[in-house]
Amino acid sequence: MLRKKTNGVARRPQRTSILSDVARSKIDRRAFLRGSGLAIGGLAAIAATGGTVQQASAATAAATGAIEIKKSICTHCSVGCTVIAEVSDGVWIGQEPGWDSPFNLGAHCAKGASVREHAHGERRLKYPMKKVGGEWQRISWEQAIDEIGDKMMSIRDTSGPDSVYWLGSAKSSNEGAYLFRKFAAYWGTNNVDHQARICHSTTVAGVANTWGYGAMTNSYNDIHNSKAIFIIGGNPAEAHPVSLQHLLKAKEQNNAPLIVCDPRFTRTAAHADEFVRFRPGSDVALVWGILYHIFDNKWEDEEFIRTRVWGMDEIRKEVANWTPDEVERVTGVPEAQLKRVARTLANNRPGTVIWCMGGTQHTNGNNNTRAYCILQLALGNMGRAGGGTNIFRGHDNVQGATDLGVLADTLPGYYGLSAGSWAHWARVWEEDLDWLKGRFDTLKGADGKDKAMMGLTGIPVSRWIDGVLEARENLEQPDNTKAMVLWGHAPNSQTRQKEMKTAMEKLDLLVVVDPYPTVSAVLHDRTDNTYLLPASTQFETSGSVTASNRSLQWREKVVEPLFESLPDHTILHKFATKFGFADRMFRNIEVNGEEPLVEDLTREFNRGMWTIGYTGQSPERLKMHMENQHTFDKTTLRAVGGPADGDFYGLPWPSWGTPEMNHPGTANLYDMSLPVAEGGLTFRARFGVERDGENLLAEGVYSKGSEIQDGYPEFTMQMLIDLGWDGDLTADERQSIEMVAGYQKPENSDEGSTEVGETSQQGDIPSDYNEKVGGVNWKTDLSGGIQRVAIAHGCAPFGNAKARCVVWTFPDPVPLHREPLYTNRRDLVEDYPTYEDKSFWRVPTLYASIQKNDFSKEFPIILTSGRLVEYEGGGDETRSNPWLAELQQTMFIEINTRDANNLGVRDGADVWVEGPEGGRIKVQAMVTERVGEGVAFMPFHFGGHMEGVSLRDKYPEGADPIVLGESTNTVQTYGYDSVTQMQETKATLCKIMPA
Repeated sequence: MLRKKTNGVARRPQRTSILSDVARSKIDRRAFLRGSGLAIGGLAAIAATGGTVQQASAATAAATGAIEIKKSICTHCSVGCTVIAEVSDGVWIGQEPGWDSPFNLGAHCAKGASVREHAHGERRLKYPMKKVGGEWQRISWEQAIDEIGDKMMSIRDTSGPDSVYWLGSAKSSNEGAYLFRKFAAYWGTNNVDHQARICHSTTVAGVANTWGYGAMTNSYNDIHNSKAIFIIGGNPAEAHPVSLQHLLKAKEQNNAPLIVCDPRFTRTAAHADEFVRFRPGSDVALVWGILYHIFDNKWEDEEFIRTRVWGMDEIRKEVANWTPDEVERVTGVPEAQLKRVARTLANNRPGTVIWCMGGTQHTNGNNNTRAYCILQLALGNMGRAGGGTNIFRGHDNVQGATDLGVLADTLPGYYGLSAGSWAHWARVWEEDLDWLKGRFDTLKGADGKDKAMMGLTGIPVSRWIDGVLEARENLEQPDNTKAMVLWGHAPNSQTRQKEMKTAMEKLDLLVVVDPYPTVSAVLHDRTDNTYLLPASTQFETSGSVTASNRSLQWREKVVEPLFESLPDHTILHKFATKFGFADRMFRNIEVNGEEPLVEDLTREFNRGMWTIGYTGQSPERLKMHMENQHTFDKTTLRAVGGPADGDFYGLPWPSWGTPEMNHPGTANLYDMSLPVAEGGLTFRARFGVERDGENLLAEGVYSKGSEIQDGYPEFTMQMLIDLGWDGDLTADERQSIEMVAGYQKPENSDEGSTEVGETSQQGDIPSDYNEKVGGVNWKTDLSGGIQRVAIAHGCAPFGNAKARCVVWTFPDPVPLHREPLYTNRRDLVEDYPTYEDKSFWRVPTLYASIQKNDFSKEFPIILTSGRLVEYEGGGDETRSNPWLAELQQTMFIEINTRDANNLGVRDGADVWVEGPEGGRIKVQAMVTERVGEGVAFMPFHFGGHMEGVSLRDKYPEGADPIVLGESTNTVQTYGYDSVTQMQETKATLCKIMPA
């Protein structure tokens, strides 16, 4: 429950006597784990009710002589809440929220308050296991790595490296994520991806292609400055509970109106001044309906548009088609309400726009996210405190894992997969580029020539099942997927569960690496060649994690790995050793025993990720920020005095140049009121300098202190020479630039994919550089000298351009409304059809051939999905937690009262829910007015039941979650975004019947 805080900081309860007794006693670590993993009574109950939520201090530790205080970060959503762990004799005995953290301000949600149980829970996967004749059998790590490695090498020999799919995690640290992507490169495949594909890939693609970077532009804290808050497709009260205190602060201190647009009346909507209920899948029409009134009443910011925006005239033409009557026909929202919303936004600037997965998980999700951005550009709300697009990411490090390149279409830092990009990272890794090329397969193209798989985007996680089941001749790779490695991924978070079961059973090898066995262990009926490897939680290792606002925070190791679990980076080292490339892969990384030094991993990606400024955040600076959280302002995030004086908390990227430059990070992207050296920024020049004769660079506006007082392109060495600034380079910087120039060879022709996806936020790195120093740019200069000199002259290394409203490389250059594949509005299909079928991301993808069929008569109800406050993601970890399992024990479906009465469904009764592709599930009915008539909602955190049958007996003994339930994704249907292959889970159809 959220309570109003005094001075924005939670009260600090006193230490409980029971825990003090525990701390003083010489309790045995294993005995404590056995005792604390049991009932809801005893210590567990104390922790659940706040008994372990208390203030730790050095004085306390000194008094007992037994307690160590460790700082970590919650492993659930992306707010980045600090967790204070109290450790005695290697046992985690107490927990409290981070009182000094500018993010959580001494608060925890239910999930955050329970993370101690997540770490030492008795239902964890405790040791390596494999299936033998259908039964789980305990094995050693050595046996597991040997057997898995031998099977993978056999598959590689017969089917090629692309037949092994490496599915990574949003739960890894930045260091673990970076190493995972590097490992996939050394294995020789781009068939590597993670959860971001199915939560915010359409955000990254849409936002990056509007103004340069695909991330939250401001921060949770900056919402304190907002004069209006517009939320669409998001429910932070349940999905990001602690973030709500930042929104409510804006309401309290600024009287900021809160507008919530959602098909469902959520707990967030309960706080709203204006709740707009609209039809699922009609986001673009809704936003254009708001812009219609803004343009009609001349409420747009004309000067901002003139100087900093390109293509708004094309938007005006499209918006003119969206008259109030047409908007109401498509969205269900009346004219008067949308005009009121438009007036509210116009009269209360700066305002912020917030969205989550309700806006992203659609076949035209990239159109939605670009429409949200365009609304802010029209209002002039970008680059301002209190404005921006505040995109709430779903997992604790999904932002970081995306940045570090656990994706099928890019190397770390969004460098893409062009030959120049591979050359850059080979330089960072000090690797022989020809050896690296030799790790990848080739494919005969239509012209009969061999095409290098190294430059082709891989199969995205949303489509891995098609990599297994699709006919080989329809795939753009040499063979089908034969082996799957699911590393920290919940498969029940994906659609088409029945087909996933079939795909899992067809695999030659299935490997699950996770602290918990997940639904991956039980969804299928496999009997052999199935392995479970116990990964440590993030509380059993150290490393950095990136919150939604781009700030990096350093986790201390709380306890040593429990049971026989191992950290991600140690397991990767074991596999690299088995495959014979560990010496190459870790040549610049210290390895102690089998564990790579985490800080060396940070330093290595610091040396390469110039594109987004992941270069200034050294381990030393990040640790210093964590130690001095109390010195950072709770609104601006800037340190006031102390060792981090002037820095923004967590050095939010870009933190330009080398760590020695001490760039403070960038709290608010595109804010020209600050010098670049102090966190100011322009829009990025990543789309060229002109289009059809029109200028794409900013006109007459620039960052404070810039010596170039107009728009300018991205910086290269040649640009420094032309400006006469090259003399500012040091001898070492110049030597490094010359070395890089010699490394870039003209024969590195680009054979990469031409697909448009999340690929390369900075645009392609040309691979046909002249062998001269002038070709080196701000992204490939390993010395950081070009960035340093540009910033010294007040300029942004990536240029000063206009944001663009028209993305000429996308299927819809101007965002359009298109009906979902499964729509019950057949009257709208002709006017707003989906796309034609096409093949991209290596797989054939269906659109029109599905939408042409009318499923609405048999499946009349729109089905959408979302989150609960008690659980997170696929739910395996949180449903295994007794403190959370007690709070939410049953999977359910929300049904409108009128629909329930028409169907003969009573509140609390069991119902069957069936989708148009044949999946059906048995759940409990919740009859409620939260959902509108004709719409049903289900949470997506459940698993362990399949079409009415419990799978509990298929889990390893003692590792089954406390709460099981049907997955909504068993009835969710086919449908993928036209740019990123995001799954469509917010607007399909279903029918509901009494059970």
